[in-house]
Amino acid sequence: MGKIIVNSNNQTTFNNNVDYCVGTGRLGLALTEEYLKELKFVQDMIGFSYIRGHGLFSDDVAIYQEYEEDGKIKVEYNYTYIDRIFDRFLELGIRPYLELGFMPEKLASGTQTIFYWKGNTTPPKDYKKWTDMVIALLEHLKNRYGQEVTSWPIEVWNEPNLPGFWYKADMEEYFKLFKETFLAIKAFDSRFKVGGPAICGVRDAEWIKGFLDFCKKEGICPDRITRHHYTIEFPERIGHYDYSKLEDSKMRFENLQSTRDIVDSYEEFKGLPIHLTEFSTSYTPRGVIHDTNLNAAYLARQLSGLGDVNEAYSYWTFGDVFEEQGVQNSLFHGGFGMVAAGNIPKPTFWTFYFFKQLKLFSQDCVYRDDNAVIVKSDRGYSGILWNIDEEDQVKEISFAFGEKLNKSGQDTSGRQDAEEYTLVTKTVDETCCNPLKLWHDLGEPAYPTREETELIKSAAWPLVESSVVKADDSETLIKILVRKNGVVYFTLTKRSFTPDRGYDYDKVVSFH
Repeated sequence: MGKIIVNSNNQTTFNNNVDYCVGTGRLGLALTEEYLKELKFVQDMIGFSYIRGHGLFSDDVAIYQEYEEDGKIKVEYNYTYIDRIFDRFLELGIRPYLELGFMPEKLASGTQTIFYWKGNTTPPKDYKKWTDMVIALLEHLKNRYGQEVTSWPIEVWNEPNLPGFWYKADMEEYFKLFKETFLAIKAFDSRFKVGGPAICGVRDAEWIKGFLDFCKKEGICPDRITRHHYTIEFPERIGHYDYSKLEDSKMRFENLQSTRDIVDSYEEFKGLPIHLTEFSTSYTPRGVIHDTNLNAAYLARQLSGLGDVNEAYSYWTFGDVFEEQGVQNSLFHGGFGMVAAGNIPKPTFWTFYFFKQLKLFSQDCVYRDDNAVIVKSDRGYSGILWNIDEEDQVKEISFAFGEKLNKSGQDTSGRQDAEEYTLVTKTVDETCCNPLKLWHDLGEPAYPTREETELIKSAAWPLVESSVVKADDSETLIKILVRKNGVVYFTLTKRSFTPDRGYDYDKVVSFH
């Protein structure tokens, strides 16, 4: 691996929107204690702005109700559960990204359902009742939470290009759903931002083109284009678990670029924001890769590049409370979550945490390649290094601290003493932060005791190391070990040395 040379005057494009949105299991799960514990942990540590999940209108949330009166079927709405869910979200500093779906059974035109929890995936039998339900909810939310609700993003349905999620993957029927919903929302309050078609990577180009052709024909302009992004080959199912190979990162980024190119090929829609409202490696909730250090390293590369053509991207999901294929059978079951039961952070959690810390440090990027991203601020430098399934590597990073120029371009660096900087590294790899291995070595307890959970959690935190670096007027070199499937976050910041009278650290550490 070649040396990384950091030029403090370099400006590199890097759109770090890691904390915009995160995915969740169906919204009804937010009524459970474990779900809320995991979400609080994620919010305390990372802090996402929005949360997106299925099931807003599914029967377990119970919004849509019908009753008979005077021989007529009438409609009423029940907001007890959704208020409880959204109240808690806001208390935790996160707002809903409103995915409109699935269909209440009494409003559905058919009986097709998906998942263990039987979300109905058929069109409404009455589009007026559907749009009335949507508008009534938005009005209720505005009354309860105020005008800020108009800034909550809206997406119409989920993955209608899959027959399991939308009856027969009927493109024209979905376009009708989008149009009726879009026009109703805009008539109610044009400030709401509405996006679609919420597709996954099956016939994606055909669907994006068809959707934009439809919108152009109807004279409507979605506020954003939404799609999903998963990066594995078709999985092999063994027992309860799905095993998959990762796809080439370059190919997956090219696929995202193709959507950008299609959108920009329409004069009417050129520059429309694109939101990846779901992304991960595996697209199954039993994808064993989710629990691994490899997942963390691969997603570091994804997070370094997803902002190039997408305004927003939402990881699927924050936690392992998730029931699409039933209740999980074991602690580490390949769940989507970046956090396992008992608030055990998986290696992938730290990738997101590191990118959030990078964003807080600075958004002034001075270096980016396929395995690193580095930013600078007045305090110094911060960066993330990763190693996707290669042999252990020592990354050499060269900083030219001595190149200080005044406004006239003259060298003003001629200082007598070298400045001191503090190098701090936080390392997540298979050696020092691998809760999956400890769980395995303990015998893979499906339902660990409290003591076992705490022990496993103790193996789930980064290794923190530090050193003092003297920056001279020429090249200042640091070396950081990035092991196979490792992710390392570092900061190199100016050191202010203020020892107390009589305290001698060197004497302390050499004292016998």
